[in-house]
Amino acid sequence: MKFILPKSQLLELVSLIQNVIPTAQKASAPILANVLVEAFNDEIVLTATDLTMGIRCYTPAKVLSEGSTTLPARRFFQLVKELPDVNVEISTSKEHNTDIHAGASDFRLNGLSPSAFPSLPDLADAVCLKLEERLLKEILFRTAFAVSREDTRYVLTGLLLRIADGKATFLGTDGKRLAKIESTFAVDPELKGSYILPIRSVETILRALKERSNLDSLYLLPDKVAVEAERSILITKLLTGEYPQLDQVIPKKSDSLISLHREELISLLRQVSLFTTETSNSVRFIFTPGELTLTVNTMDIGEGTVNMPVNFTKEKLEIAFNPNFFLDILQHSRDESVNLGLTDSYNPGIITDSSNGLFVIMPLRLNE
Repeated sequence: MKFILPKSQLLELVSLIQNVIPTAQKASAPILANVLVEAFNDEIVLTATDLTMGIRCYTPAKVLSEGSTTLPARRFFQLVKELPDVNVEISTSKEHNTDIHAGASDFRLNGLSPSAFPSLPDLADAVCLKLEERLLKEILFRTAFAVSREDTRYVLTGLLLRIADGKATFLGTDGKRLAKIESTFAVDPELKGSYILPIRSVETILRALKERSNLDSLYLLPDKVAVEAERSILITKLLTGEYPQLDQVIPKKSDSLISLHREELISLLRQVSLFTTETSNSVRFIFTPGELTLTVNTMDIGEGTVNMPVNFTKEKLEIAFNPNFFLDILQHSRDESVNLGLTDSYNPGIITDSSNGLFVIMPLRLNE
């Protein structure tokens, strides 16, 4: 095998596969710590898998001799990053010793035979949905932030994709906040199913997706989901278990609907959050006619008060939220203003925008 391609193209490929590669210590077999490198039909294909998630990506190249090998993935990635920004020539012997030449740099990496490298799952029987790459990236970005990172709540470490009634709904939660987006792409009304995507896979998909508007494919199998984007395909096993029925925790209506200027509130929350700690992370939201006041008082740090005009017209209402959770929600909305629905000091707040976004944030105990 022998091929030539610009370093920038090679670096883009190896960057995409990094989140999939297990460390040598965690790999269940030595071959899994390697990346499969294939050269044929004037293309270079890199494949990596940890048997839970797999990714294949490809790019055009000048292929002088077709073939394949596997290379130690992390060392290969680190080497590519340090190479000069010129064309890279890679050639592999029958013994799977790979020479890498770039400018005045010459290296040899010892690889393993690709015969033992596992194949990625077959998608021939999968249901395929076509959608805009930009749209999928936006939906995942606006929901994945709310997914739990705590392993003790296993099923909540995944993003739920629920398909029913001709709609695809994406939902993530950690029990303290919730993000829900109903997609606008077309789904067969007969198709029904629930799929829990591991957050690590979702984050890898987000890195692979571009901002273009190309039509790409979402493949659905009972135990796997795959996303095919431009020059890459990622396949992941799904989490098993029952995702909680969260529709009941989403308030059906609110007594007050308040319009909030998003950027102004982000600025104020960043200010008052400087006066919170991990153990004292509560900010009091005080709504009075025409005004929202944010107050914080932390014994070890000090206190602060900020305010902004709002369209609140009812009697005074006080509620406490974690400012960082509220900031997360605001930063994953795109609108100039969002709507905050409140009932009282003890029930969740519901935040909506014009882009099918629905976010729920649980209140904290009001400290007198």
